[in-house]
Formats: sequence, C-alpha cells, structure tokens
Amino acid sequence: VSRQLKEEIRRGFAGLQDPLTGLLAMLENSSDWKGKGHSLGYYITTELQLWIKEHHALPQSGTQLKKLQARVLGILSQCPANLLDPLISIYQLHTADRNYLLEHVSHLYLKGDYKEAAVLSIKLKLQPDQDVEKMCTPLLLQDKVNVVEDYVREYPELQSKLLQILDTWCEPGFNVRDITRPYQGLSRYKPEKFNRRTLSKLVFRLLDRFSVDPALCPNVINQRHLRTLNYLFYKRFVEKTMTEENWADHVQSTVGENRWLQGQLLQLLLRHCEGRAAARWAQHCGVSSDLLPPSLAEHLQELHLQHRVEEDTKADNYEDSKKKDYYQLPIPRENIHFLQTWEETLQCWEKVLQPGQVVGIDMEWKPSFGMVGKPRVALLQMALKDEVFLLDLPRLLEQAEEEGEKEKLHRFIQMLYSDAAITKLGYGMSGDLSSLVATCSALKDTEKQLQGVVDLLAVDKQVDGQHSHQHTGARQPEKGLSLLVQHVLGKPLDKTEQLSNWEKRPLREEQILYAASDAYCLLEIYERLCKDPESFGLSSDLTESLVGKQSKKPRPKKQLNKQEAPSPSGQQSQGSQVESWRGPVPVPPRQLRVVCDNMLQGLGRYLRCLGLDVRVLDNGDDHRKAAEIARQEGRVILTSGLPYQTLRSQVGEGRCFSVNCSEKAKEQALQVLKHFNVRVSLSDVFSRCQ
Repeated sequence: VSRQLKEEIRRGFAGLQDPLTGLLAMLENSSDWKGKGHSLGYYITTELQLWIKEHHALPQSGTQLKKLQARVLGILSQCPANLLDPLISIYQLHTADRNYLLEHVSHLYLKGDYKEAAVLSIKLKLQPDQDVEKMCTPLLLQDKVNVVEDYVREYPELQSKLLQILDTWCEPGFNVRDITRPYQGLSRYKPEKFNRRTLSKLVFRLLDRFSVDPALCPNVINQRHLRTLNYLFYKRFVEKTMTEENWADHVQSTVGENRWLQGQLLQLLLRHCEGRAAARWAQHCGVSSDLLPPSLAEHLQELHLQHRVEEDTKADNYEDSKKKDYYQLPIPRENIHFLQTWEETLQCWEKVLQPGQVVGIDMEWKPSFGMVGKPRVALLQMALKDEVFLLDLPRLLEQAEEEGEKEKLHRFIQMLYSDAAITKLGYGMSGDLSSLVATCSALKDTEKQLQGVVDLLAVDKQVDGQHSHQHTGARQPEKGLSLLVQHVLGKPLDKTEQLSNWEKRPLREEQILYAASDAYCLLEIYERLCKDPESFGLSSDLTESLVGKQSKKPRPKKQLNKQEAPSPSGQQSQGSQVESWRGPVPVPPRQLRVVCDNMLQGLGRYLRCLGLDVRVLDNGDDHRKAAEIARQEGRVILTSGLPYQTLRSQVGEGRCFSVNCSEKAKEQALQVLKHFNVRVSLSDVFSRCQ
C-alpha cells in the first residue's frame, strides 16, 4: 500500500469521533470487500488495527461494545477470510458472551452455512462447547477435510472423538446413508467422496497427522490388516515370491489374538489350501479352536504336533536347489557377525573407520503394509572386503539408553557418513537415511554432512537401458538392485527374504545371509564397474569420478531415493553420483507422464493444472490398473500406502513413487516436483485441458 494511502486512512481515523462505528458503517455499505484479494476495506481495517495498537487506544466497553459486536458478527460470515482476524481483534469478540457467540454460530449452521459456522468457531475457539460430529459431518460431505482438520487441530480430545466417530462409520454393517440422508439437499455435496474406503484413508491420515493411538479405530485397523492378509496370500500363493517361514511370520504378526482376523484368515486358508494344510496353518497361526469348522477340526485330530508344518498348496517349493541360480556370498559364513552389544560393536568401529576403507551399507526394516508411522531400521549392514557386520540397531539403542550414553551410536554413524576418506556405497541411500532418522532423531542432520558417498542407483540409471529383462521359468523378472547385480555379476539376488519381519529375534539363517548379501554385493559391483566401465556402457572417466573424489564436490542437499525414477525425459545422467549432486537439468512438466492411483485424485488434478501429463484412476478401478497403464504408456505410478508394496513389484525400479497421503494436494505436488526435479514455468500452468 502506498504511503500516501496509509496517511490518508490514518487522517480519516483521527477525524472520526468513533472509528469503530465508522469502520462498521463503511463495511456494511461497501461492496468491494466481498471480492477476492486485498480490497480497500481490507487495507482500512488492518490500518485501524495497527493504529489502535500504536496509540494504545482502548475501544469502547459495556453496552456500546456489545452493540458493535452484534453488528460485526452479522458481517463475519460474508467477509473474506483475511478480514476475520483483524475484525475479531478490533471488536474484542473473544471477550463477548460465549453463549451469545455459540447461538450466533448455531444460527449460521441452521441456515446451511456449515463452513462459515466452523471457521468462525475455530477463530473464536468455541469447539469445546460444540458437538464435533454435528459440526464436521456436513463438512466431510462437502469434501472440506482441511476445515475439519483445522477444527480439531488444537484439541486432542476432539481429535480422538472425531476418529472414533469416523471409525464407527467404517463398521462392516454400518449404512453410510444413515449419515448422508439428512443432508441430501446440501450444496456442493460430493457423495462419491463419502464412502467406507475414503473414510478409512482419512482415518489413517488423521491418525498419522495427530499421532493418535490407532487402537481407538479398531474397525479401520482390522480392515487394513485384512488387506495385508490378502496381500500376503497373493505374494505366497499367486506371485509365489515369499518363503513359507517369512509368510508365516507376517501372518502371525498381523492376526495375533484378534478373533475377527482369525476368522478372516480361516476363510483365506480354505480358499488357497486343501483342508489338511489349512488345518495345519490354522493351528500354526494360533487360530482359536472354537472358530474352526467341523471339517478342519477333524483334520486337526489327525495331525501330530511334533511334525513340522509342511506346505500342501499350489505354491512352488523353492529350496536349496534354486540357490545356484542366485548371487552367492564369496566369504565364509563365520565372517558374518551379528552384533548386539557395544563390546562387539567396538571391533566393527575400529575396522570400518579406517582411512581409505570402502564400505557397503544397507538397512532392513519390517514392512509397514500401509500402517501408520515411518519404518524404523531393525538391522544396519556394513560390508568390508573380508567380513560383514550386521548391527541389531534396536538392541544397541536400547543398551545405550540403559547405560546413559544414547549419543554413542549416532556419533559413530555421523563420523562414518561425514568422513571423506571412507567411501560409502549404497543403493537408494535417501530412503535408508530417512528411515535411519525416524529410528534415531539425533541423526536428522546427517544427510547435510554427507561426504565420500556413492549411490549406485545413479550408476544403475546409466546402465538401465542395457539391462536384459529376460528371465527364465516361473520366476518374476528382476528389478532394482537385483537386476543391477545380475547385469554386472552374472546372477540376481535372491529377494525371497526381502519382506521379512526384520524385528523378530532371533533372525533366521536365510535372513542373515540375505542381509549380508545385500550389503556385500555393493562392493563387488563397485569394483567391477571401476575396473571396466566401458563394457557396461559407462563413460571411461567413471573410475576417476567415483574413487575418493566425492568429498571435493558440493555436498548434496538430498540423496536419491530408492523409489527414484529415471529422468522422465529419458536422458540418463552423465558421470557418477557426483555429477547428479551438482543438480541435474530440470525437467519441464510436459515430459513427466504419470498415472495417479485413485486415492490421489486431488494430486492428479493439481499436477494437471501445472502442465503434467496425468492419468487418474477412477474410484472403482483396481489399483493394479495403474501398473497396466504405466507399462503400456511409459508412465510413472504415483500411489500411497499398501498399494505401493504391490505396484512397485509390477513395474521397473523407480517407476513407482509413494506419496505422503497425510499431506494436502499442494504439498504432495511439491513432493513430486522436487523428487523428479520438475521446474514449472508460468506458461506451463493450465497449459493442458482440465
């Protein structure tokens, strides 16, 4: 605002005997303040607010103030949002009679001005005296979830109450129409946004946003666990990529003593297994005997408990005979060390923190299967040329806390990652570091201090076009690190333990060998690529770029993510990981082609507004349709939660990206743009048909 206008406004205040009454008279008789943007009325109002503050002017009190408050309440529901706070402050509405304010808000609600009633309640902090279900239901029907979040944001009790209400609406026998019936004439009513599936996603988003105990929402949690069970049965009996022990661990962990889930497990067992095998697995997974149908109970009587549970299903029995098809560790088993005490770990530190050392680093965590919270690292693997160290991170952190030396572990990890004299190898290190920070918050600045780090995902992108995608037998085609291992070392990794329960102790022998292989193979890949980069289609200066010179380059702001896709333009980044740290050439929006899963329709619309080539799944579409579209049209999948676990296995490495579902569409879009290095110009906005 020009100085001249400010001076004129303040001169007007000085000439008024009663500026508060004068401002109201102006607003009541003005039309321009009802539009968008900063109107003249807005500037006058905010200048009066400053003028009162600067002059310590005490507004009227008593009867006169009450009359002014009644008048200002009459215009608050119509005025722009940017005028609410100044007017509430000027006319001291927080001091007004609370019952009078509640009555006014109730009047707005009965008129059908639900959003206005909620916003005013938020501004005046009236929520504790209101019915959260009554206030929020019409807002949810109008898809105004952001207003609902604001309504309960500062009140943990209301957050819990709202989540319990939403969970009740997700009960299997609940009829959602009972909720929607009173609001059939609601303007901007979006019934397609109000169904059990959408409500379930909203509950998980709010649980994560407000850090509420998931136990408050048993219906939604049970449904999510049921989807996890379906996914586990798909991996074991359809895709056949999960071992028997691995599958059983997750099934037991998912079902526990929940009788409803035990009943669902029985139905799945009967669908996928013969009677005798179903009975054995029911017994193995601890299903209550009174839930068993007579046919299974008879089978159980015939079984001998001492016999090992054997599989009698359609799934392939992949045993040691197949090991010859996979990458094998070239070091003896006794050189793999599982470390659970600080005394054991000190030997690891002494060997790893040596100048000139090359270390392969990987991490494992229990799959979340779409549940609330970020994954926490359960195992940290460090491979040297002659041995591999497997660090039991939860146990080491627990021991450090017991001894009052919590900083010991994070100090070592920070020393390792910030030492330019030690070469650290990884594959998709950004995702690993993110989980490491979720496990140990003291490491939050580690990513800013990285030196001497080589992310082989960047190299993988360069050789990606040369990978052979052929595979033999019924085995799934290789992808990600396994495909790179196959291309460089001749055989892929055995990934059947990838989805293991890494938090369960003791680890099985198969898990120990898998974890050691994942870290050690990085050393062999690095050595082979440095010796002969040309044979893999890489530039001859790869060795010079990779060996020990990373520390001279600018530090990265953010490492590549394990999910990161190749450049949407199809161009491969030149040189090594070092080159990508300099900041790759930004990609224009029109070159990034994506398909959004149906829980991200808002994100899809937002990205299309920015000029991206977007396809969006309909509400009724199966998540797997996204994979079909991605393969047929060369698109990147944008999804979230449990579907990510399924979809990423159906497309190439980096062609499926998981978006944070707890964010709003704008924040999700920024996450996507940043991840794929897309730069939007003014000409891109609305360049595509909406």
